[in-house]
Amino acid sequence: MFEEQIIPLPDDVFRLLRDFIHGYCGIYFDDGSKFLLERRLSRRLEQHRLKSFEEYYHLLKYDRKREEELVVLVDNLTTNETYFFRESPQLKAFSEEILPELRRSISDRKVLRIWSAGCSTGEEPYTIAILLLESGDWWRDWQVEILGSDINQRVLHTARKGVYKKSAHRATSPEMLAKYFVMDEKGDYRIIDRVKELVSFSSVNLLDPHKTSLINNMDIIFCRNVIIYFDREAKKKVIESFYQKLREGGYLLLGHSESLINLSSAFVLRTLKNDMVYQKPVRTKTA
Repeated sequence: MFEEQIIPLPDDVFRLLRDFIHGYCGIYFDDGSKFLLERRLSRRLEQHRLKSFEEYYHLLKYDRKREEELVVLVDNLTTNETYFFRESPQLKAFSEEILPELRRSISDRKVLRIWSAGCSTGEEPYTIAILLLESGDWWRDWQVEILGSDINQRVLHTARKGVYKKSAHRATSPEMLAKYFVMDEKGDYRIIDRVKELVSFSSVNLLDPHKTSLINNMDIIFCRNVIIYFDREAKKKVIESFYQKLREGGYLLLGHSESLINLSSAFVLRTLKNDMVYQKPVRTKTA
């Protein structure tokens, strides 16, 4: 019997890997995270029959199948814990204050675009769609686009299926559950087509300008509990991108533990009845 041999991650290769990962997707691992990186990526070395982390680094940089491996890499490094109707005060601000305001301010063009950036398994964009359905019939003759994006292909597969375990509904009321979900034979909850039709999903790396180039003129961007994994420079790049993607008067909704302090002064902090949100200012027209 041979004991399983654990391949060590040398400090210099750790720094190469963490800098490469940071440059690719913005996630930053400090020096105290070396063991985490070693543990989560060791299975990839075994999968590729590699003898060292240095060989794995070269695979990520130069192999012809590097793009496929980068998808798996991100899948292994990201956490995707989420659920329906998360952070209810902000959702109340969205449905009771932001939507009515947009209904008035953009009624002339009747186009509503909402982006859930870092949507994970899809609970957030589907929640947004449900709240829109609950807001009345005013938008029925509008062009409505709700985009959910994530860098992780596995979670997007789950999002597109639209089938969720009971744990995803810890904050879902029985009324909403009965109205917008159907229980299948396994006891899981499938979201109804009426909701699914409002949402599309796409693989987007928030730090890749080519991936985000087609996303423009957004009225609202949700990016909640995503940039907490980024370092300061990556956060600034993403926030600047959001500013460019939003139309004037558009809203940026971050997680409750996140703020734009020391990141951007371009947005106005709006104190609404239910929550505080960021808004892209409307430029004053000069004569």
